[in-house]
Amino acid sequence: MNAQAPMTNLRKAKKGVEKLEKRIAYAKMRKASVAMHEGDSPPMTPPDRKDSLAAIRAAIQGKAARRREATDVNELVSDFGFMTVNATMRDFDTKTTSLTFARLILAASLNEPLPRLKNPQMPSRQTAMGLLQYYLENVLSLFPAFPETALFNALDAVYQENPQQHVEDFDYWILYMVLAIGSMCQSRSSTDTFYTDGVDFVVRALKFADHVLMPGYPQQIQALILLVQYSTLDPAHFDSWQLIGFTCRAAVDLGYHQDPPKEQAVDKRALQQRRKIFYSAYALDRSISMVHARPFSFTDDAITVAFPADLSSTSDPESPISKLPALDASLLIFQLRKAQSTWYQELFQSSRDPLHPSSQYLWQMCYEMRTWSENLPKHLPQATRELFDLELLYSYVYCLAPSCRFPSVSELGKTLIFEYCMSYIQKLLPIAKDPINTAFYTYHDALRVYFIGSQFIAVLSDNLNALLQGIIPFVNTIPGGPPPPPIPNMGRTDNIGRSIICIEQIIEALKTYGERWDDSKALKSSFEAQSTGMLGELYRRQEEQQQQQQQQQYHQDIRDSSSPGTVVSGTDYKSSPPSQSQSQLGDGWSIDRFTEDIYKG
Repeated sequence: MNAQAPMTNLRKAKKGVEKLEKRIAYAKMRKASVAMHEGDSPPMTPPDRKDSLAAIRAAIQGKAARRREATDVNELVSDFGFMTVNATMRDFDTKTTSLTFARLILAASLNEPLPRLKNPQMPSRQTAMGLLQYYLENVLSLFPAFPETALFNALDAVYQENPQQHVEDFDYWILYMVLAIGSMCQSRSSTDTFYTDGVDFVVRALKFADHVLMPGYPQQIQALILLVQYSTLDPAHFDSWQLIGFTCRAAVDLGYHQDPPKEQAVDKRALQQRRKIFYSAYALDRSISMVHARPFSFTDDAITVAFPADLSSTSDPESPISKLPALDASLLIFQLRKAQSTWYQELFQSSRDPLHPSSQYLWQMCYEMRTWSENLPKHLPQATRELFDLELLYSYVYCLAPSCRFPSVSELGKTLIFEYCMSYIQKLLPIAKDPINTAFYTYHDALRVYFIGSQFIAVLSDNLNALLQGIIPFVNTIPGGPPPPPIPNMGRTDNIGRSIICIEQIIEALKTYGERWDDSKALKSSFEAQSTGMLGELYRRQEEQQQQQQQQQYHQDIRDSSSPGTVVSGTDYKSSPPSQSQSQLGDGWSIDRFTEDIYKG
């Protein structure tokens, strides 16, 4: 009976797919028919009661049709969920069924259909080598899901002079996906050549998806990791959160979330590669889930995998172009994702019961991340260090922001969020506007900017006067306890001007990202709507402050001219503090509100 269950569910799923395909074909036929006759339609006449009733009947019928389609989709998804309980099953072999695992993955994760191949010609080997090298230095160095030699072997196989020599599907997949990622990483606009080439490469790769995404093989995890990386650069076509879910499920079903038993003899190199594959998926899962404010694919409690061995003393002897130790950057990102995972699960996924009002837990989490940052190797490339600095500032803001366990932020926490938001955008904007991408920056950085901006507006709305006056709250630290995070930029007093610049820089960053990703245009519009009232209040206060300073300077000049021999102490003429009127902007702030802004509907 158990043996028949997978096949039974497989048949049900196939029927569901067939139903949907028939409905899609019918809808396309209807759409084409309507489009064909639109030009021949007679002039519109005023609707009468009959037309109104007909419209109502059509709406009811359409609603019923949508309900039937939704039921079909739900049946398909439920059957699919059951079938993926064990990803080692072979029921998706293309030799036995047209319903492939790749087809199901793409059906769930494609946002828009991919266009047809525009350029049938492959790039020259030299061009391909340049894209490959970019990927090695900026992406594989962070997510070493496969050895460099596998990539160079694929390059040699695809570009070989003997056209009759067999090339494995995985070789095609790994090369095309790496070329797609390397090209898309360097795109600055959705209309430039890098973007169109990147889409072309992924279209080429998907021809081999049925075999490389077949369940039950380690190559499936590696292939999915590449697709996840690409999806973070092309949100118009792929849903990265859905894809990382499939990736982690495949890793768990193959047991990669646990190291093999000690008594089991395992080749050391194979074990290290297995760990690299797992932590590449783990790091992507943590990053993607956090930026979308969604649950992780699995908890840390389920993981018993050691970090890959630190081989930083020597470079990979088999690497043709390695410039840095193979595991330096990747091990650092794995460590940071582990630290982020700890507090994210505790603050947002464990319970809704508030923790003790003391901020010691938050200080401890921030202290651990600060220690990680202070111990970064000195030989890291500047671009990688900048990437890590941004990760740290983003993590500080995220950790200190209101959560289920800490619904109220301390006065010091508000000051820290205020300062870290400004530090983040000051560092990111020049990178976002740089015509050359020097590290692995994706659409998720646009989401991070939006998150930082939302937190900045929220904390200003909640504590405007104190923040603009630069009041540093007193903190009663516990002896032997973790110190609170450091306050950057202490001593700067023009917080009104700094706040205005910060908001304008956030808008500018989202505008820049909007040239690459249309979704970022929506983020920009949403943030502008959030910040309009606050920006107006800041401009009003700035004008008031400037008038006070002008009046003060005017009276100072009169005193100086009437008493030329008198030295007036500057402390007798301090500028008046900003208006103490309470801001009426905003009514609280939370991660949930941020999530709702992105995922309305």
